[in-house]
Amino acid sequence: MLLRKILNRLAILRRPKARDGRERADELIATGNRAENIGHLDEACRSYRAAAAADPTYAAPRLNLGIAQEALGDTREALRCYEDAVRLEPLNAFVNYNLGKLLYMRGHPQRAETLLRAALASKPDFPEAQVVLSSVYESAGDAHAAVASLEAALALRPDYAGALRNYGMLLDRLGRASEAEPVLKRAIDADPADAQACYRLGKLLSDRGAPDEAARYLERALETKPDFADAHLGLGNVLANTGRLEEAADRYRRALELDPRVADARVNLGNVLKDQGLRREALECYEAAIALSPESPEARWVRLMCLIPAIRESGEDLPAMRGQFAAGLEELERWFDAQRAATGHKAVGVAQPFWLAYQEHDNRELLQRYGRLCARLMGHWQAQPAALARTSREPGPIRVGVVSQFFRNHSVWNAIFKGWFQQLDRERFALAAFCLGAGEDRETRYARSRATRFVQGAGGLRQWVDAIAAAKPDVLIYPEIGMDPISLKLASMRLAPVQAASWGHPETTGLPTIDCYLSAVDLEPANAQAHYTERLVALPNLGCYLQPETVVPAPPDLGSLGIEPDAPLLLCPGTPFKYAPEHDRVLVEIARRLGRCTTVFFDYRTRTLSTALRTRLASAFAGGGLDFERYVRFVPWQTREGFFGLLGRAEVFLDSIGFSGFNTALQAVQCGLPIVTLEGRFLRGRLASGILKRIGLQDLVVHDEEAYIALAVRLAQDPAYRGEVRRRIEAGRQVLFEDTAPIRALEDFLVQGV
Repeated sequence: MLLRKILNRLAILRRPKARDGRERADELIATGNRAENIGHLDEACRSYRAAAAADPTYAAPRLNLGIAQEALGDTREALRCYEDAVRLEPLNAFVNYNLGKLLYMRGHPQRAETLLRAALASKPDFPEAQVVLSSVYESAGDAHAAVASLEAALALRPDYAGALRNYGMLLDRLGRASEAEPVLKRAIDADPADAQACYRLGKLLSDRGAPDEAARYLERALETKPDFADAHLGLGNVLANTGRLEEAADRYRRALELDPRVADARVNLGNVLKDQGLRREALECYEAAIALSPESPEARWVRLMCLIPAIRESGEDLPAMRGQFAAGLEELERWFDAQRAATGHKAVGVAQPFWLAYQEHDNRELLQRYGRLCARLMGHWQAQPAALARTSREPGPIRVGVVSQFFRNHSVWNAIFKGWFQQLDRERFALAAFCLGAGEDRETRYARSRATRFVQGAGGLRQWVDAIAAAKPDVLIYPEIGMDPISLKLASMRLAPVQAASWGHPETTGLPTIDCYLSAVDLEPANAQAHYTERLVALPNLGCYLQPETVVPAPPDLGSLGIEPDAPLLLCPGTPFKYAPEHDRVLVEIARRLGRCTTVFFDYRTRTLSTALRTRLASAFAGGGLDFERYVRFVPWQTREGFFGLLGRAEVFLDSIGFSGFNTALQAVQCGLPIVTLEGRFLRGRLASGILKRIGLQDLVVHDEEAYIALAVRLAQDPAYRGEVRRRIEAGRQVLFEDTAPIRALEDFLVQGV
């Protein structure tokens, strides 16, 4: 900036002197330049005023005085100086540039454009003027002209850091993230201390799903500018997305210290508090965000979702809580009127009613209303909602798109859709994989090797929609909906003639844009269709093609885990939110009847959720007259080898009631560990029972809490019975694996669907 000012002044100083007073004026300008260069702005201003008095017809003193006044923060006086200068020399490029730039900053873009064009007419090789002119064009909504101006600036000076930064930022705003990324990197190479470029690149990388690289650039921005509130906010988002919730909360709090008016920081702080089970504190954040920004759709959306707790406390009035959520949903539907619906897509998916599934109630009505709202808001964003709904199929294999963030070693991939990539007939079906998640492992590479098209890191919503459109899928399948924002946004639109969901999140989506729900005969009750807004497609048996895991168990060190080695060991491997308070008495009664046992839970990655469950269970045991510490242990989350070691050592696997385990139950079966499960009313409560029935162990499936308690006690106390059950598991478990019947049925569905 200082170099540009000096060049501007030198260009004016080179002009021929018109009269004797001009020589004195030039001397005074040079004196003012020297004072300004060492930071003595007031002294510089006195010299410039003296120069103007020495030659009242000379524009240079007024230009220099205007620049100094801007540096002092007196933009009104600077504007007066520039106006005087332009009257004296209307064709002077530097005068027109400085006045145009200041007018743009003060909210007068039309006159600014005229002046900047005049500057470029006088001096075509003026990249600074092109940069400011691009901002004028962008503010007027002419993105094409803004891009052209920045490209013209960079043609004149390819290493111009400011132009590169603005160009990269503009490309990003236009949805051209893949082009923006290398431009922003060039900007940082040109000026490593450009905090704004580092921040914008970090944000772009975060949106693209590259958290580690994003964090590096955001940290660089903060090294240069520690009080950069937006960079603290961006880094908080990266930390939150990678599960580092406490660190994320610290960043959000720092952003709010620097700028309490940032509503997004309050919303995001509320989100991480909510995810830690701190619901009341989260609600306070959301209310504060709404007070700051009453028209924020995101703040109102997350406030509603926060009404559903992750870990419920004993004695909470669940019907009242659900009624409060229903009333809030109705209020939100009304709030999104025709005008607000235009920006409603920003809110869709930022938080979801995920925890509803962990309440053993029929959620169809609530989720149907929620799904209609999501589809309505995303329909506003989607310019032509039916543009991709083709009436006839192109020749060739049926094109099947799969949209998921879990193309990696994850329970959803392993249980549900890895088998599709292994077993679907590749001559009849072409699989396109749309991988929403970041990173890569062996399973990602396998999926890529089996897909005819594999897209990862496409960027923002528009880029994902374009990527799906380019694949022209006949059928689009979402293995899980309700677990991340982007899949919900995409699923809320019509992007293929036939759209289906599966049970990665085992609950109806409620979305009118999802036609079918792929489930399994062995996992559904007789009246299952009543639980879904979609047409239920129940594939044979467990509905999926599974392979046994190859794991070498690690023998557990029970002493280091605080587990009594000669007492019955009962495993409760579910995540904390799978345990509802109404079933706590079951664990208390099992401990009472056994008299001596250790029930083992596993600390979840969000420790506050495990702490909340531990506190509630301790209260339940105390209420039952038992010493919680004597009967229950929370142990660290285990490696796969360590978990298999505990499965092999335990006497009983206690399935969570209401929301069953599937992958963990399969792993228990592989280890021959007897399972006790209470078959639920809905798919989500019947996962383990489906496995046990499939292998002929119906006697381990109970239908009330008393039977659950009795079976758990018998298995723990009776070695002979337990040994018999183990032998039956080992004899029957092979039927679970490499079952191609669900694949053939899925192929039939795909053919009939198109």
